[in-house]
Amino acid sequence: MAEDANFHSFYKEGVNKFQAIQNRVFWQEMLSHLTGRHSELLNFDEVRSRLHLHEEHYEGVRDIPLENIVGSVGRYKDFTATFLPKNSKLKERWSRVYALANSQQGPPPIELYKVGAAYFVRDGNHRVSVARQLGAKTIQAHVVALPTTVPLRPGMSMQQMEAAEAYANFLGETGLTRAVPDHESIELTEPARYHELMGHIFLHERVLEKLWGRALTTEEATADWYHSIYKPAIDLIRKYDVLDLVRGRKTQRTEGDLFLWLMNVLLELRHQYGEEAPVKSFSEAIVSYLEAGHATVPDALEKEEDESVLLTRTQVMSEMRKRRAEELRSEDASATDSAIT
Repeated sequence: MAEDANFHSFYKEGVNKFQAIQNRVFWQEMLSHLTGRHSELLNFDEVRSRLHLHEEHYEGVRDIPLENIVGSVGRYKDFTATFLPKNSKLKERWSRVYALANSQQGPPPIELYKVGAAYFVRDGNHRVSVARQLGAKTIQAHVVALPTTVPLRPGMSMQQMEAAEAYANFLGETGLTRAVPDHESIELTEPARYHELMGHIFLHERVLEKLWGRALTTEEATADWYHSIYKPAIDLIRKYDVLDLVRGRKTQRTEGDLFLWLMNVLLELRHQYGEEAPVKSFSEAIVSYLEAGHATVPDALEKEEDESVLLTRTQVMSEMRKRRAEELRSEDASATDSAIT
């Protein structure tokens, strides 16, 4: 009887808290409307579709930070982004969960989907809401992970979500996940620029086919591009902390953004000047980038002898001419040897 009395007492307390929350929700949504900032949970099904998520596996029961739970499977419209209940019809259920959370028994673990560093409620939206109102930092949950190399983090803006979708499409078109299973994520701030990056890979594929004299699969070209073009450039950017050197310019550039900028500069100079291009390597392009931004250029960077490879049609034709010349010399040498014999 005492337990029933306690449950009833906490239930009434839950009802009062729910009613107070409704006022907060009203003003929170009003502020969101005025500022244009979204105040809703993410729709898991939409995220799953956008990021092309298919595989899943169970990771067990874990304590999950409540702030990392950003969406829901089916109740994303019933709660705000901070899991405040929006619908007055939720009062009965919410108040009962509140009473249960304050009992000795406590609620059972919730069920979550994990995508990157973000979590989505499969079952237990009310328990998440109540836990946050009680000041909890974590909640126990059964976790099912959906593997992805697309970066997804709590607090992402709509533009960042669109960039994540564009990156998922990029991975699908280039086959990077299959070509280089252990690749590092390539983050660009502007979603449309993934198409530009894709164009560089397809160009790389065409020039490799001319250089190697055979047809390539897109995955073969992507793997070569990643290992011989992208990764060496990123290693240089990190080696000299280039993004930190330009931080004073208040740039939001990612490593991927800077790589694309360097690539475009090198290609433009190569197309304009051919073999006489004043800047030919990534290290030289980084120096030019820092000088243009009036940033300090590390002495070691100016002496860097990186072996970055930038394949363009001009280089391919030059390489093919060199190979043909070597073949002709070899044929002449063979002919001379035969004549002597």
